[in-house]
Order: sequence, then C-alpha cells, then structure tokens
Amino acid sequence: MAEPFGKLIYTQEEAPEQVISKAETHTAKIEAPDTVKAGEPFKVTIKVGPHEMRDVHSIRKVELYIYEEGRPFNPVHVATVEFGPEYTEPEVTLTLKLKKNSTLYAITYCNLHGLWEARKEIKVEQ
Repeated sequence: MAEPFGKLIYTQEEAPEQVISKAETHTAKIEAPDTVKAGEPFKVTIKVGPHEMRDVHSIRKVELYIYEEGRPFNPVHVATVEFGPEYTEPEVTLTLKLKKNSTLYAITYCNLHGLWEARKEIKVEQ
C-alpha cells in the first residue's frame, strides 16, 4: 500500500537512512526576518546547496507555502520556481506580506533524491 504523500517528504530531522546524508545539500535555507509588521512587504531568500546542477542530478524546483495562524485551511501555496540544469543555481528571492503569525515551508525537489522540507516561523506584529 502506498504511503500518504506527506511521508514522502524528507526533513533534516527525519529521512530514511539511505538519504539522510543528503539533508544538508537538499534542504532549503530560508533567509527571512524573525519578526515583520502586518501587511508590510519583506524579502525571503530560499537557497539550496551547495548542490550540483547537472542534467542527471539537480534541484529542479522550490515551492513555497505559508501556514497562517488561525486560518481554517492551510497551507497556502504562494510560489513555485523551476530551475533548469546547467544554467541556474537553486536560489530565489521573493517579496511577501503576512497578516498573522505564520510558518513558511519551502519544499525542494531533487530529481535523484526526492522532496525535502524546510520551515521558518515568522512572528507578525500588528
């Protein structure tokens, strides 16, 4: 029987033995302020690696989701960035605005080593 999809997403804390050594180079680093003001734009940079970017092995995309405190249906998908091998580096900067305390989730996809989750909590001052 197939696993629920969420169990197929690895984290730095939990991954099968055969891939846990890949956590450092496959899990995104989310650079963002710890605290922001409600409704004010701020920058978020998502970086993966160092990771090779060859046709046979590369980070192909990053998806960003927001889990907003108190929202009845979470998470909210806010961006998907696809990377082509050879000519790109897996790094992107986005501008976000939050209304409430939130957790950012960056899901990265490596064509050899699957899906990896990173998260960052952000406090929102009203």
